[in-house]
Amino acid sequence: MTAPDEGSPRPQLSVPSLLLSEEQRLLQNSARDFIAAEAPLSALRALRDSGAELGYSESLWQAMVALGWPGVLLPESAGGSDFGHTSFGLLMEATGRSLVASPLLITAGLCAPLLCAAGSSSWERQLAAVVRGEMTMALALDEQPQHAPLHTALAAERSTNGGYTLSGRKLFVVDGRSASHLLVVAREVGEPGSAQGLTLFLIDAATAGIHRQSAVMIDSRDACDIDFDSVVVPPSAMVGEPMAGWELLAPALDRVCGLLAAEMLGSARAAFELTVAYMKERRQFGELIGSFQALQHRVAHLFAELELTHSGVYAALRALDMGATDCAERISAAKVRAADTFMEVAGEAIQLHGGIGMTDELDIGFYFKRAQVAAHTWGDSAFHRARYADILGV
Repeated sequence: MTAPDEGSPRPQLSVPSLLLSEEQRLLQNSARDFIAAEAPLSALRALRDSGAELGYSESLWQAMVALGWPGVLLPESAGGSDFGHTSFGLLMEATGRSLVASPLLITAGLCAPLLCAAGSSSWERQLAAVVRGEMTMALALDEQPQHAPLHTALAAERSTNGGYTLSGRKLFVVDGRSASHLLVVAREVGEPGSAQGLTLFLIDAATAGIHRQSAVMIDSRDACDIDFDSVVVPPSAMVGEPMAGWELLAPALDRVCGLLAAEMLGSARAAFELTVAYMKERRQFGELIGSFQALQHRVAHLFAELELTHSGVYAALRALDMGATDCAERISAAKVRAADTFMEVAGEAIQLHGGIGMTDELDIGFYFKRAQVAAHTWGDSAFHRARYADILGV
C-alpha cells in the first residue's frame, strides 16, 4: 500500500466490466438465499445476547465451509475453487446484509490467500485445514489507535537456532480472540514507518507468551489486543522471506479492504431497504411518512449513492481479478466510497426511524453501530483519501 516512485507516470485507470457471469449470478442468488434462511439479523441479536466466546456461530461457519466458501480465493492445487475476488465480494455483500459475524473475511479473504502467495506448497497443510474449516486465522498488525501498517515496532529477534523471539503488543486484532492461529507482522530491522525489515510469522494462538485481551466492540464483533511476551517461534513459522513481509502484506491489505467494502455495501443496502419499508408503514399527521416529498428526496439521494458505491466496489474487485495496474487506487476509492455511503445511509436510517431507531428494540441500530467500526477498519476515509492522492501524485 505504497505510492509509486516520484517522477513515475500517473497511472491510467482501467475500465473493468461490471457484468457478472452466469456462475457468479448463481453464486450471488444462492448466497443471498442461504444467509436469509440461516443467518437473519435476529441471529446476530441472539449471538450478542448469548455472550458466545467464539463471537460467531460455529454451526453457521461449518455450513459456509460445506458450501466451499473458504476456498473461493484459493487455487485448485490448494483445495480451492479459484473463483476470484468478484465472487468472494458477492459472498461478503450477502453476509453484510445480515451483519453476519464469521471467520470468512479474515481467514479466507485475507490470511489464507497471503499464505498461498507466499508459496502454497510450503503451506499446503494449513491451506487445506482452512478449506475444511479446521483452522481460522487473524492478522496481528496495528500497534496504534489508527491504522498505520508500516508503523510496526513489535520486535523479532533472531536466536542461535534460526528461530525468533517476538516481543511487543498489537491492537484491534479483528477475529483475534477466536482465531486458532495468528499471522503476526514483526520488525527485524529498521525504524517504525519503514517498509524494510518486516517479517511475517504464522503462530499457534496457544503458544506460550501470547496474552489476548478481548475488546468490547459496539458492533458485537470479535476483536482483541494481544501482548507478545518473549514468544519463541521456530524457523518454520516464518511466512515468505525474512525482512520481505511488506511484499506479501501490501496486496493482502488491498484485498481485504476491497472485500470489506463489498460487505459494507451489502449492509448499507439492507439498512436502506429496512428504512424504505418503515417509511411505508409509519404514519405522521395521519399520512405515511413515505409520502412526504422532502423525505422522498432524501431517500432518492441515498439510492443514487448506493448505485455509485456498487460500481466503485465491483470495479475494484474486478481490477483485482484482472491483475490491473491501478488496483491500489481503485481499492482505496472503493473503501472510501463504501465507508462514506454506509455511514450516511445508517445515519439517515436512524433519523428517518425517529428516536426509536437508536433503541435496542429496532434492528436498524445494529447497522449504525457496524458502520462506525467498519469505516475505521483497515484505514478510515482520511487514510485512504491520502493514499489515493499519494498514488496519483496529486
